[in-house]
Amino acid sequence: MAIAVSSVAVSSVSLAWFRRDLRLMDNPAWATATASKQVVPIVVIQPALLNAAGPWRKQAYLQALAGLEQSLTTVGGGLWVEVGNPTEVLRQIVHEVDAQQVTTNADVTRWSTNRDQQVAASLPVPLTAHWGTMVHPPGRVLTAQGTLSRVFTPFYKTWAQIPLPDETQPTPTEVLTPPKERTLVHVLGCLGSDVPAPWSEQDALGQLNGWQQEVDNYQENRNLPAIAGTSELSTALRFGLLSPRYVMAQIGTRTPGRSGFVRQLAWRDWYAHLTAEHPNIAEVALRPSYDQIAWRSGASADADFVAWRDGQTGYPIVDAGMRQLAATGWMHNRVRMITASFLVKDLLVDWRQGERWFRHMLTDGEIAQNAGNWQWVAGTGPDAAPYFRIFNPITQSKRFDPQGEYLRRWLPELAQLNNSDIHAPWQASPLDLAAANVTLGHTYPMPIVDHAQARQRTITAYKTALNT
Repeated sequence: MAIAVSSVAVSSVSLAWFRRDLRLMDNPAWATATASKQVVPIVVIQPALLNAAGPWRKQAYLQALAGLEQSLTTVGGGLWVEVGNPTEVLRQIVHEVDAQQVTTNADVTRWSTNRDQQVAASLPVPLTAHWGTMVHPPGRVLTAQGTLSRVFTPFYKTWAQIPLPDETQPTPTEVLTPPKERTLVHVLGCLGSDVPAPWSEQDALGQLNGWQQEVDNYQENRNLPAIAGTSELSTALRFGLLSPRYVMAQIGTRTPGRSGFVRQLAWRDWYAHLTAEHPNIAEVALRPSYDQIAWRSGASADADFVAWRDGQTGYPIVDAGMRQLAATGWMHNRVRMITASFLVKDLLVDWRQGERWFRHMLTDGEIAQNAGNWQWVAGTGPDAAPYFRIFNPITQSKRFDPQGEYLRRWLPELAQLNNSDIHAPWQASPLDLAAANVTLGHTYPMPIVDHAQARQRTITAYKTALNT
């Protein structure tokens, strides 16, 4: 059975299948379901996927489920929760409640596309798919030749000219309450977990409203990790507590800060569209010649990866970022670029290893955005930083954290160093190190690589691959 995309069916009972769209507001799949007389809002937890998620993303997901349940109680119903294979679970529920359709919001990854095709083929009723997870759906932003641009700027110019879709509005309907064995508290209890404090769409809307007060300064503050200069809405967008269409409509483009922020939503759409065309984006370089790079391997490379992962490289800006990631499940975007560049271009470790680690740890981690950004840093994407553009971690640190505030927050062992020495402790004098209680190789590591030498090694490796 094929998946019907964005068609509207009037029925007596609909199943609204929530995945990465854990909200009721401006949710086209939910709005379509509420045209029925009764709606069953359902989430299907797959234990293998839940257990594979890192601790921070797992926590955020469960909080978002609790938030969705909270939203559903305000409209007189509740969240149905099942555990298992969606192909089997949804077919069973359709029969139980005599549903006439299943509605959902589509995704672009190979895994999600295959899952949805299997579910659609197994159901005796239509599976209606919408695009409530991005501003414009795949296939909507095309060149004059009818293709997806492989360069971001032309994509963005076209994207920005396309009128926003209308906000979708749910219809008042009867939202069915689940039986006890299908409530969130019961299911999570069976999985050995308590229901966490809810994180709802109302919470995310509050965060968006707060961002409205700061967004005009976005262009000036976005690269400064020591301050709250970015929206930090990426996790809410990842789990669909906010509609990206709604975010764009609310922020607008009337100031440079707002335009700069909305441009990030276009990047988000572009990576999703690229993933729809290239579902192996996390496995292969989008510029195939870059898959010939001789990445380092073996015990030495493995040890360097562990040092990078654990924030023990000896480069403070890199270590601060990796410790922030480990402690919070989030990292400032500028620091993401610096840490990713360091792994790929200072340590010459395959970008795919870093992509998998980030995706595991980040609360906002998902394939399209994560792999797209890693390919940009590695220079392997269709419109990426040139391979010879290699971030100098010291220069980046001094430029974007000149007072060392971010470094001191995450590297307390360096807190007493002065604003100059903290960016490169090994360049400090023995007296200054002693005064700051820093012993290199003991309280803080020596650099695991010389940046200048590593830069040349990487340029040589890239040139060799491109000339093969």
